[in-house]
Amino acid sequence: MLEALALAALPVLIGGALAPVAASAQEAQALPARDADLTLTGTITGMDHQSYQRAPFTMPEGVDRLVVAFDYDGREEKTVIDLGLEDVNGFRGASGGNKPHFTIARSDATPSYLAGPIDAGEWALSLVVPNIRQGVTAEWTARIWFLQGAEAQMPPSPTAGRGLGWYRGDLHMHTGHSDGSCDSEAGRRVPCPLFRTVEAAKARNLDFIAITEHNTTSHAGALYEVQQYFDHTLLIPGREITTFFGHFNIFGITSPIDFRITKGGVIGFDTIADRVHELGGIVSINHPGLPSGELCMGCGWTMDNADYAKADAVELVNGSSLASADRNPEGIVSAIPFWTKLQSEGFALTPLGGSDNHDPDAHDLGAVGAPVTFIEAQDLTPQALFDGIRKGRSFIAIDPSARPLHLDFSAAGGGKSARMGGDLQLARALVRLMPDVQAPAGSVVEFHDGGTPIAELPIADAPSGVDVSLDAGTHHVHLRIRSGSGDLLAIGNAIRIDVARDE
Repeated sequence: MLEALALAALPVLIGGALAPVAASAQEAQALPARDADLTLTGTITGMDHQSYQRAPFTMPEGVDRLVVAFDYDGREEKTVIDLGLEDVNGFRGASGGNKPHFTIARSDATPSYLAGPIDAGEWALSLVVPNIRQGVTAEWTARIWFLQGAEAQMPPSPTAGRGLGWYRGDLHMHTGHSDGSCDSEAGRRVPCPLFRTVEAAKARNLDFIAITEHNTTSHAGALYEVQQYFDHTLLIPGREITTFFGHFNIFGITSPIDFRITKGGVIGFDTIADRVHELGGIVSINHPGLPSGELCMGCGWTMDNADYAKADAVELVNGSSLASADRNPEGIVSAIPFWTKLQSEGFALTPLGGSDNHDPDAHDLGAVGAPVTFIEAQDLTPQALFDGIRKGRSFIAIDPSARPLHLDFSAAGGGKSARMGGDLQLARALVRLMPDVQAPAGSVVEFHDGGTPIAELPIADAPSGVDVSLDAGTHHVHLRIRSGSGDLLAIGNAIRIDVARDE
């Protein structure tokens, strides 16, 4: 009797898969926010015990991502329905009873299913009924979404719901899906598994990272799989578009992008940027201060006829570049002159940082999270971070060990004010700059107009702010925090200040 009771209490196991449980609030977050495009329903009875059922549906043209959510009743009576999927060419995978929902795209899929093309035609849910008692009737429901374009790029993130904050992360790193490597257990140099980079990010308390492999999306599936485990760290699919004329990152895109830019060709920076924006992503120019030659072909920025209005950001600090040069973010490979020159030409690119890490075991500059990019966002989701970038709400901490460290500021004059990343129109030249900063004792806050220092304050006096007089014209004022020994600790985005010219 006791043995029978114990067996009755065990979950039903079919093929090693637990019977599904009711969807949790977190699982609901993993589904599209809008209504399903198609809902299938069905009924099974005791006559269907140990049978296979097929529920066909039509896949429309042009679908980039399929999402299916499946549920049924009767579990209290030990009813079990296992789930699989057929496409127009055959079996696409099976999750049994262990997943209440799944997604499939060209670049990634829920484990149990195969990523790949989503061809139009007849698809079908494959329903397996290991158990239903005689005399029992159970109802099942499948909600199906056919996602296209921007809504299909990334499954919803389990990190959603954190609210407004300054989130810290690393926006440039590589794994074994391109040229990242690390030591194996036997000490051999091998292409490094993606999860090792995510472990390093977690160890450094990063809120988000972007894996930016060279010209490929092969990492998207692995990224999606490990995201389910590392659900405190937002993992953003990225790509480093590597060309003969420069490198640039695209964030949040898993759809194919043709990267083959040639002189006079149809594909160029502008066409790629337009496609990325159409799909809801972000474009950032990488390490433009590097030289380009046989040691690193295309690493420097020599892109002809690029419309910089189509670039959202610029990698102001690249950890690996600094580690291989003079270790000075204002030195020989600095991207700051490139950034301030574009500002003077009317282009407001948000500054970002990236380690450009190729080995998760690396230390110092170029290690995961060195430097750190801070972004103010309404939530810890890709689109919220992208909105923060578009609004210019960012700063870069060159040395992540420098604590505490925070950088923001506002500018005010003539009854108007603007925060970092904003614009301020003034009729008079006097402007009050108000830092909101934290830094180690002895640090100094510097105010720069483009590449020119215009004022400074000891960190202890920063809350009082400083008044500066600006000539008529346009100014791009940003802050830098420097240690007592002169090392650059952090640099933030600018406020564009337009001072009216006398008539």
